[in-house]
Amino acid sequence: MTPLNDLYDQQGQSPWLDNLRRDWLQDGTLAGLVDRGIRGVTSNPTIFAKAISGQDTYDKEFGALITTKSVEDAYWDLVVDDITAALAILRPVYDTSDGRDGFVSVEVAPSLAHDTDGTTTAARALHARIGQPNVLVKIPATPEGLPSIHQMISEGHSINVTLIFSIARYDQVIEAYLSGLEALAASGELDLSGTASVASFFISRVDTEVDRRLDAAAGASSDGDSTRALRGQAAVAQARLAYQLFTERFSGPRWEALAAKGAQMQRPLWASTSTKNPAYPDLAYVDTLIGPDTVNTMPDGTVSDFLDHGTVARTIDDGVDRARTLMDELTAAGIDMEDVAQTLEAEGVASFAKSFDELMQSLSDKANALSNG
Repeated sequence: MTPLNDLYDQQGQSPWLDNLRRDWLQDGTLAGLVDRGIRGVTSNPTIFAKAISGQDTYDKEFGALITTKSVEDAYWDLVVDDITAALAILRPVYDTSDGRDGFVSVEVAPSLAHDTDGTTTAARALHARIGQPNVLVKIPATPEGLPSIHQMISEGHSINVTLIFSIARYDQVIEAYLSGLEALAASGELDLSGTASVASFFISRVDTEVDRRLDAAAGASSDGDSTRALRGQAAVAQARLAYQLFTERFSGPRWEALAAKGAQMQRPLWASTSTKNPAYPDLAYVDTLIGPDTVNTMPDGTVSDFLDHGTVARTIDDGVDRARTLMDELTAAGIDMEDVAQTLEAEGVASFAKSFDELMQSLSDKANALSNG
């Protein structure tokens, strides 16, 4: 047994891996992590950009693909191959958990983040192409993404809702899920248990942005020390308040009616949990957010840190009153958390789009080199 096993067995939190590389699929690294307690995998355009550009493992297949396909179509073939291989490794976890874990996430193209119809079409196509019950298609929680999330759930497709940065937006995500399940049931589906979802609430980036704003506010304040003292607290506080919302929304008559049809909770997933500020503890966004019916998806370095010195104890509802007070103090210091969320959402979409565009250029250059080689 490892601390990762203990997270799930003792506290009901599922540790997932926030990385995917072909060599790990081939050399047993991912399978070894699953043996040590990893229960799911998340990916995004930045992860695939690093994997495909950073090693020659893909060159032979890519070279064969581009003889008959465009660079972008070849990219999606590579992605689907990796996702399919990871799904096979995680399938035993999916089966033994009754479809609660064992998922692998793949994201629609980031250029679709503000295109509802395009996102819906792409998500539906990915589900049909991959055709495995333990795949989660990732849709960003942009205003345009919310109707697509509802539509996919109403069709019985499992979805990872990504890029959530505020409690207000999280509430809308929960509503899209619940109303989607209600539409699925109304369509005649008697068993809702095969439709799963997680809501990926991003953590560390919140502190990065709030800390930056606090530093600026402190410089213009007569009480700069008090303002600076608020640094490094917003992300965990907001996540703990999000968990309170989760427990409220997934209780009561509305939820009970869906649960009676087999519906799964849409678990909060803590994403972006590696520590960006070296002054903060390396497990600042892991040890502090442990609780039942949650997921923490960690980069491999954070997984290693947790295996080495992680603490397994329920912390998700520690200091909830303090979290509420902190939000008031941040407001008093001039920090608008909704504006923080809007900034981070825009940056997140732009970052994934930039990674995707850079990868397409890198693959185009590689295609030209191979054709001229």
